[in-house]
Amino acid sequence: MAELMAIINLTPDSFYAPSRVASADVDAFLARVRSFAAAGASIIDLGAVSTRPGAVLPSLEEEWARLAPALEALAELRSQGGASEETKTWEKPPQRLHPNRSAEAGNETAAAVPEERIRISIDTFRAEIVRRAYGVIGDFIVNDISAGEDDPEMLPTVGRMGLEYVAMHKRGAPGTMDSLCDYPDGVVAELIRYFADFERRAAAAGVERWILDPGLGFAKTPEQNWEVLRRLPELQRFGRPILIGAADKRFTREVPPDLAARYSEGLAVHGYAPVAPAAGASAAPAVSVPNAASPTAFGTAVAHRMALAGGAAILRVHNIPK
Repeated sequence: MAELMAIINLTPDSFYAPSRVASADVDAFLARVRSFAAAGASIIDLGAVSTRPGAVLPSLEEEWARLAPALEALAELRSQGGASEETKTWEKPPQRLHPNRSAEAGNETAAAVPEERIRISIDTFRAEIVRRAYGVIGDFIVNDISAGEDDPEMLPTVGRMGLEYVAMHKRGAPGTMDSLCDYPDGVVAELIRYFADFERRAAAAGVERWILDPGLGFAKTPEQNWEVLRRLPELQRFGRPILIGAADKRFTREVPPDLAARYSEGLAVHGYAPVAPAAGASAAPAVSVPNAASPTAFGTAVAHRMALAGGAAILRVHNIPK
């Protein structure tokens, strides 16, 4: 079981086009927030910078110009929601995050979260964006793909403000990360080393509440991404909530046969249809493929099931199954 972090991208170039909302279209943005809240998301993750492979990073001012209208609309929504003075900012979550539903599991009922009470996450690597956003909406979750490496002011800023923080593993930048997938000791050993080092840096900066994101799709081959999911329990040694962002990423286009067979059961009730192997194919068990539009939907569902089995606390998603 996991909380659902629903993605809204305020960018023109994020890799998953249906997640995009024009930053100036406040009505469309709020409609998307309300839709996600009604479907059971408890966190909305706002992105104003595309980090897809090959993306060109915008300037700080361009990032803020995309983000500010959405934050101002959320602040107004909060005010209209009749929140008390104690809850005008989004509440700090407990140390272990609690689930609303099990994504793709089919046996949980989504608990709608009123949109004025939903928690906000901002996907940024810039400390100045954190400072400006805090001035508009108060408390929120900082979702930093660089774990503080791209801006030396990030961790001290988060520590001073007492914000919750998502630390993600990556290497390089969007234009270089696909060439940085060599891990001599293995990808999981690298993650353990990386987050042990981050744990020390976070403590030194006063960052007390942080979430571990292994960074699926960032400087990792498809095989390495699936290996991380297979061995996810090994990352629980840090005692931190684990966030998995697998939705519709390139590696989900091809699911290893053993994983497809193991995790496909029951997916037909979520828009997936069972398909037998083609004539002359190996005797591998029949698996399911999506009859939805997304070519990565089946792989996403398998990745989410693996994440849940491995103890993930948060699933970062583009869509929420009905």
